[in-house]
Amino acid sequence: MSQQAITAIRASLHATPEERAALGKEARRRSPRSGHAAYEPAPDRPDPLTILEAQSATRVPELVPIRYGRMTESPFRFYRGAAAIMASDLAGTPDSGITAQLCGDAHLLNFRLLASPERGLMFDINDFDETLPGPWEWDVKRLSASFVIAARANGFEDAERARIVGGTVRSYREAMIRFAGMGNLDVWYTKIDDARLKDLVSGPRHKESRQKLDRALAKARSRDTLQVFDKLTRVVDGRSRIAADPPLLVPISDLLPDAERAALERQFRGLIERYGITLPTDRRHLLADYQLADVARKVVGVGSVGTRCWIFLLLGRDGGDPLFLQAKEAGTSVLAEHLGASLYRNQGERVVAGQRLMQATSDMFLGWERVDGFDGRRRDFYVRQLRDWKGIAMPETMTPLQLETFGGVCGLTLARAHARSGDRIAIAAYLGGGDAFDRALVTFAEAYADQNERDHRALLDAVRTGRLPAEEIPAA
Repeated sequence: MSQQAITAIRASLHATPEERAALGKEARRRSPRSGHAAYEPAPDRPDPLTILEAQSATRVPELVPIRYGRMTESPFRFYRGAAAIMASDLAGTPDSGITAQLCGDAHLLNFRLLASPERGLMFDINDFDETLPGPWEWDVKRLSASFVIAARANGFEDAERARIVGGTVRSYREAMIRFAGMGNLDVWYTKIDDARLKDLVSGPRHKESRQKLDRALAKARSRDTLQVFDKLTRVVDGRSRIAADPPLLVPISDLLPDAERAALERQFRGLIERYGITLPTDRRHLLADYQLADVARKVVGVGSVGTRCWIFLLLGRDGGDPLFLQAKEAGTSVLAEHLGASLYRNQGERVVAGQRLMQATSDMFLGWERVDGFDGRRRDFYVRQLRDWKGIAMPETMTPLQLETFGGVCGLTLARAHARSGDRIAIAAYLGGGDAFDRALVTFAEAYADQNERDHRALLDAVRTGRLPAEEIPAA
């Protein structure tokens, strides 16, 4: 998005509420809400496998087969790695012309429990690798389709899937209407913490869901730095080192000869020092109290497999005072080809800026840096804690009611994120009090889930014929 477009958006936010509502209602005439139901692959639709191959060309070659292997496992696993494919498809769909900061990959597993710096459990969006300003509908459509794909995997019937998606979109719409009536600070202060989650699953209908939530909250609190330290390290010659689990976790000592390893370790120390400049001054001071003890390359996620991701073990007061940081390569957003380049020259800064804008509260060590690699290529990274009270949903264990409830929480969360950056009054006026948009998205999500299944079968065929290499190594 150009600076001129962003300036125009900011100017619209200074209009009166009545003028902003009129803008949203006018958008209905240009782009009827019922029009969002349609999805047909374009006649000149790019080959989805070519899109994946183009991404793989910039990734660590020996890790690319792991990515394809994970994407072959199921249509949902494929969908998690297919953000670039869907971005290409969404570029041909109608939108209201109203923009917000997008997550860019808003599938249901990117909504999870996270820790705030104040040691509170929050529910929020987690992954911002593809974040960029764009049509708010794109995030809602990606979220909706993910629920259909997950519900199909569970064997849920058509009517059950319709209730799940309809409830997700209704929650988004109704939350946006509430945000439209709130003051700016009230919107900014809104958060979904553990107490709010418990309120959302109160009542006799949700007894089992409440029990599951209590277990999930307790599990998330146990997944802290000390738990990671116990799981991922071992003592070697009296010093804590990251334990090898190839190819998913490979210490730097196993990747490079001594001379090259020493040079890379110096580079990483410099990365940590420079990245600290992007932190607030108090957290920069805290970071400076730690020393780098070990480094390893880690395979993460599905769509991110093959991007360069390093984890750093740092030690503070003594050998029992660890901090794990993760430096993840930040490439150009998959949305940029369709929405224009980011205003941020550093892609790591793009990710961090989008995350801070959309999340209610972000990781206290979230920052960015740029590194010149030994291969002569300059790469951008963003840095955050490896794990801090994180809890992820397991849709495969959910009943239709539980998945519908989870969808409602995700819809609310996405609306809050969009309300912070987009014109919430215009979006709310566009959506309106009726269910026209909800019903349209139910139809769209089913149609796109069909497309995703076709693309998944194409990947299976490509692996079977040898076009693409695949190695089946389950995620840790």
